[in-house]
Order: sequence, then C-alpha cells, then structure tokens
Amino acid sequence: MKLKAYLLVASAAFLGIAAETKNAKPVEGVNPGDLAPRINLEENESPIHFQNQNGRYTLINFWAAYDAESRARNVRLWNEVNKLNASTEKVAMYSISLDEKTSVFEETVKMDKLEGTAQLHERQGYRSDVFKKYQLDKGLKNFLVNDEGVIIAANVTPERLAELWKQI
Repeated sequence: MKLKAYLLVASAAFLGIAAETKNAKPVEGVNPGDLAPRINLEENESPIHFQNQNGRYTLINFWAAYDAESRARNVRLWNEVNKLNASTEKVAMYSISLDEKTSVFEETVKMDKLEGTAQLHERQGYRSDVFKKYQLDKGLKNFLVNDEGVIIAANVTPERLAELWKQI
C-alpha cells in the first residue's frame, strides 16, 4: 500500500514538473535552444542583441588572424551569406575579431577583402567578457540566432548554412 502511495505522489510530482517546462523560457547560454548572450564591445556604442521581430536571423562569427581556421571560415561564411542574401536578406552577419592589436585586425580585413562588411573588433581578445560569455576558450565558433534571440545552431559551416537556409 505504501509503495502505491509513493508511486502516486512521484507521478503527480513528475506531471507537475513536466507541465511547468512547457512554459519555461530559454536561459542565456551558448548551446542550441539557449538565449544568445548580449554582446557589448568596447568600440561599439550600442550592444548587439539578437531579438528583432522582422524574421531575420543573425550569424555571429568569432575569428582571429592568429587562428587560420577561423579566419578562413570567416571569409567563406561571408561569401555564403552574400550569395544567400542575394534574393532576400534573411541573415545578418557580424564577425567579431579577437585580435588584440587594431593594426592586425585592420590589415587582415583588407587582405581578406572584407571591407564594407560588419567586421567588429574586440581589443581585449581572450580577456574580454564576450570571450568568456561565449566560452571561446574551447575554440572560436559561430552561432546562428533566430529573431527571438535563441541559438538554433552552433559551428555552422557554409554548407550547413545553405541547408539551414532552406528551412528558414
């Protein structure tokens, strides 16, 4: 009899918890399903936040000149975004360089022919808040964020972006 009572109480508790999770809002984090952390850069007057109600997605890409893979990915992603946005502008892209020297950042943007694109610079590099918030000590990454500010994909390749484009 006691076992049935315990099972009944446990089942009721489980149902109560399950009902609450339907109304739960995403928490700030760096995994798909999390709310993307707001980005405050020293050189940017207003913070970058991702919530907009016009259906646009945001691709935020972190890179550095000293990281050849992230630098090459930055160029490839910009090429893909420009190609996909030719018909409709569904994705806004921001690239954030974590190079500490402004001269390195500026010269790299010129060499990569990315002038006129949304290239932002975080001079504090690995010591910055954005580096910590986005857990970039585990590698420079990118995040695709929907218009509600929720991360829907991380470490997106240009090929994966094209696949996701068909779904959005």
